[in-house]
Amino acid sequence: MPHSTPDAVDQVGGAVEGAVESLFAAGDRPDGTRLWGAVRGTSHGGKRLRPRILVEAYDALAGAAPPEPREVAVRVGAAVELLHHAFLVHDDVIDGADTRRGRPNVAGAHAAQALESGASPRQARDYGAAAGILAGDLALAGAVRAVALCGAAPATTERLLDVLDEAMHLTADGELADVWLSLGSSCADLDEVLLTAERKTAVYSFQLPLRAAAILAGRDDLDAGVQRLGRDLGVAFQLRDDLDGVFGDPAETGKSNASDLREGKCTPLVALARGTWAWEELSTVLGRPDAAEPELDRARELLAACGARAAVEALARVLERDAVRLGEEFGLGVLAARVAGPVPDDSPSAA
Repeated sequence: MPHSTPDAVDQVGGAVEGAVESLFAAGDRPDGTRLWGAVRGTSHGGKRLRPRILVEAYDALAGAAPPEPREVAVRVGAAVELLHHAFLVHDDVIDGADTRRGRPNVAGAHAAQALESGASPRQARDYGAAAGILAGDLALAGAVRAVALCGAAPATTERLLDVLDEAMHLTADGELADVWLSLGSSCADLDEVLLTAERKTAVYSFQLPLRAAAILAGRDDLDAGVQRLGRDLGVAFQLRDDLDGVFGDPAETGKSNASDLREGKCTPLVALARGTWAWEELSTVLGRPDAAEPELDRARELLAACGARAAVEALARVLERDAVRLGEEFGLGVLAARVAGPVPDDSPSAA
């Protein structure tokens, strides 16, 4: 397939990057408003995973005469990327974070500005949160507008907007569920944690671009199948992210390996460890912002010793392997394999 070659992948990246930059530039206003510029700043350094998935899937599924041209798929991919940044800006407000990718985020930059102007720390924090909420709202509106003006036929555009609307609702529900689980007020089981991961991550990051690609390629008959594929890829992606959030090297992953433990985040690792012998000691460390490094190291040892780490790694491998096999049924095996990454042959799902 043409899209499977390195040159074709580079071409997808170039087309996507140009469309994303054009979309951000189209939102610039000459009247001195600053919020859009702050949103645009969040895009620097992004991998463009979602639009790449969409365009590569479109390339794989489109026949000789697809109902919508490739440039429409590229524009829709850029809209999905803008939706991603809207969620990032809002997520930072929810988490109380003031940086992203090592730089001040929308909320952090505006909070710093308020502090420099003489505001109290609380006033500055509130101002930064307000900026994040409003900037995220602008990005959400921009994403919907970009899909509405993508240039597809009216019936196709309506279908795309329906899928986008569904993804936004489910993602919001997943985000709120994630916050609820972080309160520690309920003892979530693994199924509940995985459902939260599916809605928070898989729905908009993997299912949405795959579904949009199928619609634009005239393969709406694959909708149920690509939803399953997106779920497997997305949940596996989140499981790997959760593992990196505890066991990863920050120099390699670019994220802290202490914050999830100190926040007491209810990840699959924690859900699996709750019912084991390790929980009595582990629970004394999780959720403590002042937990010292030796205590965090001990928590990691317990998560490994009780089998939680191995179980999550095994589940991720199963989902990745199943995603590749499912993708092959639709002509998306190359894309699924690239997104999933290498899957060791010692996976429990291996024949």
